[in-house]
Amino acid sequence: MRLRGDIFWEWADPELHCRTHDETLNDGTHIDVQVRLSRAGETQMFIGIYAPDGMALHEMAVDSHPGESMTRVLAWGVGRARQLAAGAGAGGPAIRKSASSK
Repeated sequence: MRLRGDIFWEWADPELHCRTHDETLNDGTHIDVQVRLSRAGETQMFIGIYAPDGMALHEMAVDSHPGESMTRVLAWGVGRARQLAAGAGAGGPAIRKSASSK
């Protein structure tokens, strides 16, 4: 069970269609990448990285990827999530929670 942080709950909107990518890495860390179209037609993305016990290590929401498709943003987000998760391992940088706009 994932323990979602404030950034996820501020981003979540069950009325909007989204595409997701869930993955469990070799060390048990979970990544969750979601993309959606906002009501204004902008592609938005959420990245969540969770410890094996479900605790949120990093969450970020990007409000806009102008001119990019959901598929392209999802692929970029998965790569970014993997990079962030790799930095969360032993000796890696501290993971923080953030919200951002691109």
